[in-house]
Formats: sequence, C-alpha cells, structure tokens
Amino acid sequence: MYDYLVVGAGLFGAVFARQAADAGKSVLVIDRRDHIAGNVYTKQIEGIHFHQYGAHIFHTNHEKVWQYVNRFATFNRFTNSPVANFKGELYSLPFNMYTFNQMWGVTTPEEAQAKIEMQRQEITTEPRNLEEQAISLVGRDIYEKLIKGYTEKQWGRSCKDLPAFIIKRLPVRFTFDNNYFNALYQGIPAAGYTKLVENLLHGIDIKLNLDYINNKKELDALAKKVVYTGAIDAYFGYQLGNLEYRAVRFENELLDQPNFQGNAAVNYTDAETPWTRIIEHKWFTFGKDEMGKDLPKTIISREYSTEWKLGEEPYYPVNDEKNSALYEKYKALAEKETDVIFGGRLGEYRYYDMDAVIASALECAEKELG
Repeated sequence: MYDYLVVGAGLFGAVFARQAADAGKSVLVIDRRDHIAGNVYTKQIEGIHFHQYGAHIFHTNHEKVWQYVNRFATFNRFTNSPVANFKGELYSLPFNMYTFNQMWGVTTPEEAQAKIEMQRQEITTEPRNLEEQAISLVGRDIYEKLIKGYTEKQWGRSCKDLPAFIIKRLPVRFTFDNNYFNALYQGIPAAGYTKLVENLLHGIDIKLNLDYINNKKELDALAKKVVYTGAIDAYFGYQLGNLEYRAVRFENELLDQPNFQGNAAVNYTDAETPWTRIIEHKWFTFGKDEMGKDLPKTIISREYSTEWKLGEEPYYPVNDEKNSALYEKYKALAEKETDVIFGGRLGEYRYYDMDAVIASALECAEKELG
C-alpha cells in the first residue's frame, strides 16, 4: 500500500509527490490524461516548445519558490511584453508611457497623468460594475480600446454586468516599462515545462490514462491518503450542483515561415475579432531551438474564450458571488474527508499563478509531512 495517491500530475500534484518521496514516503501519481504536467504541458514540434493548453510564463517574487523550481529546470530570461491590437492600432502592455504616447501622443508622465485624471472624473460615485471601475482607474479611452472588447470576449458578458472587483487593480506605470509582470524572477524552462515536471516526478510511480472518479473505490484502496487536485465538485458527484468556469478553445497552425507576428503574445482588444489573442510559441525561447539555432517555422495559437460545459477542460473559475458561495459548501464537505487533501486550481476553485500553486503545494506538504 502506498502512503499517498496523488490524483493529477500537474504542478500541485508533482510538487507534493516530490516532497513526500523526499521525506521517504511511497507515492503513486495518476492522471486521466495521456501525459504528465497538466495544463503546463509542452511538447516539441519542429523544434518549438508548444504550450498545448495556452501560454505559461513563470514569474514570482517568492525567492523560496524560485530556488525550488531551479532545482528541476534551467530557466531562460524571457520577459513578457505583450502587444494589444485594436483594429490595427498597436499598443504596449501593461499600460505605461509607451501606451500613453501611442494613445494620445503625450511624451511626459505629467501629461499622461493629467489625461487620465481628466477622464476618470466621469465616474463620480462608487463603481457599480467593471465598466465603471475601469474608467475610474484609467479613463474612457483606454477602457474603450484596450479593456472593454477583450474583457467581454474573455467573460462572455457585458462589462456592465461584470462585478467591479474583477478589475480592482490595473497596472498603470508612468515609466517606459513594457515588462508585464512586476516580478523579480521571470522566465520559461529552457527544456520546456514537461521536462520540469518529469524531473519533479523522477523515481515516482506514475499511471496515466486513469480516471480517478470512475475508479475511485479501487484506487482509494491503494493508499493510506489521497491528494486530490481534480475538480472539487466532481469529487462529490456534483451533488450540490456544478461550479462554473470559462473554457478556452485553441486554433493551432504550423506555418512555413520564420515569423508571424514578431512577439509571443498579441491581444486583440476589439469586440469584432473573435479570438482574444494569438500566441506565437517560438518567441518564448527567442525563436531558437535548444542548440541555439534559428527555427525556420513557427506555430501560432488563436485563443477563443467560451462558456464551459461539463466534460470540457475547465480553465478560469467564475469567482462571482453565486459560485463562491457554492464552493464554500463543497469546501465544508471536503473538510469532513479526513484522508483526502484537496489542492490546486480545481481542488480549491481558484485561479492560481504557477508560483502560487507551487507555494501552496510546498506549504501543504510541509504541514502534512512535518
């Protein structure tokens, strides 16, 4: 009998499994997919590390987490500097002096601040929805061109029907700084995320193509304790109803050309373009393979945000009042399961950045293993 059955070979499961194995515990990791690494899974196509479930850029201010991941992978110096395309007009993200110059022709922070301050005055009461919140932070011009269309595609709802808290903070910089993440450490594993997870799981028993929910009784019998990183409502058979998510659909193309858009990520912020963004995967490794040679082809992914349906891959929790209240009820059920630990994005119904998933798994393992 194993000490731990870890359900899910994504980051939370892999980190917990590593810590448990290093503490001398026996561990079996299972996953319903035919590969490890969960949504950070990458595979090589034409020398390009292809992010199958969407772009993942590691960034953190957490030194302990940074030191930890560097035990299992060498990271490159990729810096996320996305571009926004509004009907052919290109803007730098996050909002900074380049953006304000492109938007209004201003050249000094004082001019940019004055422009935003003037437009913010439109909202005179406490913001009641996302639209009012965004305008109160950055003014109407930026809202109309760079927030409204993108956000409504992302959530499938009008900004007037979305809660203000979704956009409580918007990064606004009065400097010429295109680094999207305000993080001390940033990069992408030079050999891909799958290799990182493979190294985390080195020497640990793994079984793929194995669905825990469909084989729960037999699998529970294999271990003293379960670490469950699947959907918390699925674990309980959706007995209280299902939690909602947004899903993402990808249209991928391998192109026989060296450069499609000149950047890893271009967001399409107008409402008319059906996709939210286009990712060009090769630029995560600066257009070169692992030997440092220029890659002659490129792969792009158009991302479409959609309503999630049962059976599809869930991506973003819909953390509105209704779903948050339902999650609290499932959490109360989970707390009664003495031999099950719930963790990760789906197990905790939270949108987690990768560093936060790893920090959570390390904290969970420390608490569990002593």
